[in-house]
Amino acid sequence: MFNQAINIIQEEHRSLAAIVHGLKYLVNDARSNTARADFKVLRAMLHYIDAFPERLHHPKEDAYVFARLAARTHEADDVIGELKKQHEEGTELVSALHTRLDAYEAGAAGGLAAFAEAVDAFTDAMWQHMAVEEKVLLPLARQHLSDADWVEIAEAFGENGDPRFSADAEDEFSALFSRIVTLAPPPIGVGPATGR
Repeated sequence: MFNQAINIIQEEHRSLAAIVHGLKYLVNDARSNTARADFKVLRAMLHYIDAFPERLHHPKEDAYVFARLAARTHEADDVIGELKKQHEEGTELVSALHTRLDAYEAGAAGGLAAFAEAVDAFTDAMWQHMAVEEKVLLPLARQHLSDADWVEIAEAFGENGDPRFSADAEDEFSALFSRIVTLAPPPIGVGPATGR
């Protein structure tokens, strides 16, 4: 179960990384081409971020990985405290993405620049957050968690259904991830190329 739990967490990180990369790419493309971004794709990406990492992945990290590790060792207290703080700050960063995307789509002066700033803050925070989890937290978890802990973690995260690999075609996240890939232009997805 140890390997299964770690694999699920890392695959969920890869799914989030794909969305983060795509979001950053689309904003950089809009900046460099002075074209308005594809708001359908951006809204689908923000919906994914709200629905998957914010409502499923991060709360389960808090409830299962962080809580079990805190119960087993004080060696992880500082990193757990920092990661929990980043989860809370992530909620604020996502809220800023929504607010600034609304303004950008409405044609507000400086809308692209403000949205791009919010995207930069969010993507930088997510890259840093996932790096700390994978390079610091998970090695501590490997060292200190019991087999029973890993079974419980694997079961909890297994219920999430990674959006890239879900076998259930009706699964909300699988459908959303597929929609993003279909709407987004290459190299993110297979949608129509942006006008250049």
